[in-house]
Amino acid sequence: MTAPIRLSKRLVEMTACSRREAELLITGGWVSVAGVVVEEPQFMVDEELVELHPDAVALPLEPVTLLVHQAALAPDLLINADTRAAEDESGIRLLKQHSAHLTACLPLERNASGLVVATQDWRVARKLNDDAALLEQEYIVEVAGTLSAEGLRLLNHGLKFNGRALAPIKVSWQNETKLRFAVKGLVAGQIAHACLTVGLQLIALKRIRIGRVALAKLPPATWRYLQSHEKF
Repeated sequence: MTAPIRLSKRLVEMTACSRREAELLITGGWVSVAGVVVEEPQFMVDEELVELHPDAVALPLEPVTLLVHQAALAPDLLINADTRAAEDESGIRLLKQHSAHLTACLPLERNASGLVVATQDWRVARKLNDDAALLEQEYIVEVAGTLSAEGLRLLNHGLKFNGRALAPIKVSWQNETKLRFAVKGLVAGQIAHACLTVGLQLIALKRIRIGRVALAKLPPATWRYLQSHEKF
């Protein structure tokens, strides 16, 4: 019987690669132990069969960005294979490291639902957080009550919030009970206040777009990868 050794060391012995290359191959999801992919270089192996995928490349992982459809009043979504949307067309292999060191960008208001972005890419984080005032966000707002005579005009331009005049925004009816808001520089509570000002009560708030990236058909309580051609 041989003493157990680290998976990275076993891979070095098998392939004559460097220790760094072995770690990249393992964290990249290219190595399996007894038929099961293992992504931890420190994983201890003994007599088990260790295999390297024929397409394996020893490259650092690219940072990923995740789009999440957060349901109202739901706990934080777990990023795993079970919650990944079947509609994800990115072709990216799901790895454990993709759920680590994620930065939440433009968090939703309390009790709101819809599009949430979590990223490992500092460029995306800077775009969404530092340039938030320049990015248009689109919401579907379910309301109750009767809109005042000039309510729609006031919603588009003419309201104040926290003592300052609001910049013009785009508001239109989606159907009899839902309004569509497209707004830049959104402040928490602004939409609820705007609705109340014109005689409406906010029932539900759902974000469907940030910049040029839309929620589209992403089902509630699921997530997908941002594809390379999608830009905020």
